[in-house]
Amino acid sequence: MISGPLLRPPAQADARLQLSASKRSAGRPVASACPHASRHRSLPHRGEDLGYSTVQKQDGLPAEIDLSRPSAARVYDYFLGGAHNFEIDRQLAEQIASMTPNLAGTMRAGREFLRRAVRVLLHDGIDQFLDIGSGIPTVGNVHEVAQSVNPNARIVYVDIDPVAVAHSRDLLVGNDQTGVIHADLRDPEHILARARALNLLDFDRPLGILLAGVVHFIGDVDRPGDLLATLRAAAAPGSCLVISHSTFEDQPREMLDAQRLSARTDTEITLRSRAEITGFFGDWTLLEPGVVHMPLWRPDSASDVDDNPAQFGAFGGVARHDQSVG
Repeated sequence: MISGPLLRPPAQADARLQLSASKRSAGRPVASACPHASRHRSLPHRGEDLGYSTVQKQDGLPAEIDLSRPSAARVYDYFLGGAHNFEIDRQLAEQIASMTPNLAGTMRAGREFLRRAVRVLLHDGIDQFLDIGSGIPTVGNVHEVAQSVNPNARIVYVDIDPVAVAHSRDLLVGNDQTGVIHADLRDPEHILARARALNLLDFDRPLGILLAGVVHFIGDVDRPGDLLATLRAAAAPGSCLVISHSTFEDQPREMLDAQRLSARTDTEITLRSRAEITGFFGDWTLLEPGVVHMPLWRPDSASDVDDNPAQFGAFGGVARHDQSVG
């Protein structure tokens, strides 16, 4: 999620609007509930081995979801026009929008980049995805894009936010081609171990590793290059890595202000250059057009790119793990 730190209000904001979870990972929900959920709410779902409660509230939501406090993932859902949010989330969203009117457009640009990238990977034959920093996977997220093309596509969602994880498990009940993991990008070995334990992904086959709007939540002290190298090393030839990442290059003023605001929270973002972001792909082969402002990465049509594609303050790119020669 681009500009995730804005999902925390400034220090003087009403205490009722403080978010319910740290957001070092990026939630990326969109419109409404998974079609499987209403038909199969009593079925088990991959990921229950993580120890989450299956107790339901009277309103049908998992008991661990606290509706007395806003959730960063649900606020994000609201900005994207989704339906999986509540009044407490909408109050905070409106407060944030008054501070940064460009935020919703930035989020939509990030979502559209992710969709286009997933479609490209599907076209290249990739049918399994590890989506780290996934947020709430409602309509338009990775499993729906992938399974609309290939019903057998498999997706494992990973998020650090327990609220996003709880909602995800609830929404994906009955879709046995998906799994949900509660984990932190700063522990990639744990993510890989849990993903293997779900028996959904075959790491001997090409895999799509999705890191859309999450790596900028990893500070330099946590050595993000090493974390991503661990993920790349686990992937078979033919795999692809998708990254979108906030930048200071060509950045509009409100986004730079947002970065300064984030330094006052536990969700500070690190803005990086195009060269630094490119380095996260390691020795994998960048697909055309390389690392570019998100709207410029293989737009569906020229009309989808306005006169200022840099306004969203983030680069996106996709790279492929080609077979070594010799």
